[in-house]
This record gives sequence, structure tokens and C-alpha cells, in this order.
Amino acid sequence: MKSLDDILKMANNVQAQLAQAQEGLDKIEVDGVSGGGLVKVKASAKGRIIRIDIDPSLLTPESKEMTEDLITAALNDARARADQAAHTEMQKMTAGLPLPPGFKL
Repeated sequence: MKSLDDILKMANNVQAQLAQAQEGLDKIEVDGVSGGGLVKVKASAKGRIIRIDIDPSLLTPESKEMTEDLITAALNDARARADQAAHTEMQKMTAGLPLPPGFKL
């Protein structure tokens, strides 16, 4: 059985690795799209929106409601992709850690 000092050292190492992994998530970029590419959103895996690209054909008063819906859909798509990228990266990072069964970070 490990001593309390060993467990505390391991916890500190895990905490430092998690902080480093969280920092790295902002460097991973994902794209969300809607309307067959009429609206594109680039986001970081941490969820920060980097850029939104709207096709000029959508910039008319008649298409306001549809454009809003497409922007919402693209943002949601980017968020889902960011969440998946973050989950994948965190799994890579925690793969070698001796965590108890069922423990989630």
C-alpha cells in the first residue's frame, strides 16, 4: 500500500498534467458547419469561438430567420465537435494514470 505522501505527490502530478492538457485544448481547432457549408464556425476544443463565416447569399433581409437558424446550428455543431475533441484528448492524457475504476476527470 502506498503512503499518504506518495498519494499526495501522485495527486499533485495528476493535477499538473490536467492543467497542461486543459491549456492544450485551446490550441486544437474544430469546424462546425450548417446549411451545406453556408455557415461555418471555427472553435477551439475548449469551446472558444474563433471565427464565423457566413455565405454572402444569406445576408438579405428575407433570409434573416433562416440565417439565424443556420448560425445556431453551426455553433451547436462546433460545440459538439469541440466536446468530442476535448474528450478524446483527455482520454489520451488519463490513459496511463492509475485511477480507481469508474473515476472520471
